[in-house]
Amino acid sequence: MPKNKNWSIDEHIVAFNLYCKIPFSKINANYAPVKELAKIIGRSSGSVAMKLANFARLDPALQARNVSGLSQGAKGEEEVWNKFNDNWEKLAWKSEQILAKYKGESIEKSGEINTDNIPSEGKERETIVKTRVNQSFFRKTILASYNYACCITGISIPELLIASHIIPWSEDHKNRVNPSNGLCLNSLHDRVFDIGLMTITPDYRIKLSKAILKIKDSNTANYFLPYQDKTINLPKRFLPGRKFLEWHNRNVFIDSI
Repeated sequence: MPKNKNWSIDEHIVAFNLYCKIPFSKINANYAPVKELAKIIGRSSGSVAMKLANFARLDPALQARNVSGLSQGAKGEEEVWNKFNDNWEKLAWKSEQILAKYKGESIEKSGEINTDNIPSEGKERETIVKTRVNQSFFRKTILASYNYACCITGISIPELLIASHIIPWSEDHKNRVNPSNGLCLNSLHDRVFDIGLMTITPDYRIKLSKAILKIKDSNTANYFLPYQDKTINLPKRFLPGRKFLEWHNRNVFIDSI
């Protein structure tokens, strides 16, 4: 294979898929998932790591932290970045399909999707598989962006972490898989956020409802009150979208109880 062979659009797409699903600090040629993708697409791990770093230069969250990635890149990176940000649900699914094709595996196996209790074939199966693939992509992207830690408490036990939607899955189809519509929360605070007893303001501060603030039981209050008006731990990539947080403040947060 020629060393200077141009990257195809499909290679760019699966590289961006990996960029989303691993922590920014792990972008290097020695990281196992980087090596795995390099083997799958027939490129060197150094080449793949450089491509991931090229994507980093386009990330507003990194730019806000004065982390720019590599200073130069290719047009293909910008094209794929813009396509994903225009339609995350479509491109997440497409990237997983392309990755499965490179692996020579079914989309279910490649995406590590549990196929128990779903039809063996047909349109219903396709719909459920697509949903689970995209949900898995969203979870992996959110957890990696927050370095596998709850943005409120810092809890880092994966089994207790939820990739929480700011605008619920059922409310905004276009942004179901958009990582800027997500927060990494532990299961308790995810539930409180989901039912509107807590919100995150557009300036990333934790706001508790009056019902929570009135809690007298110290054993319960200690799970919540220390975080009132504190700033969440921001992700390394894909900052929570202010428009999504504003929506949650207006439409979900209950502050009158």
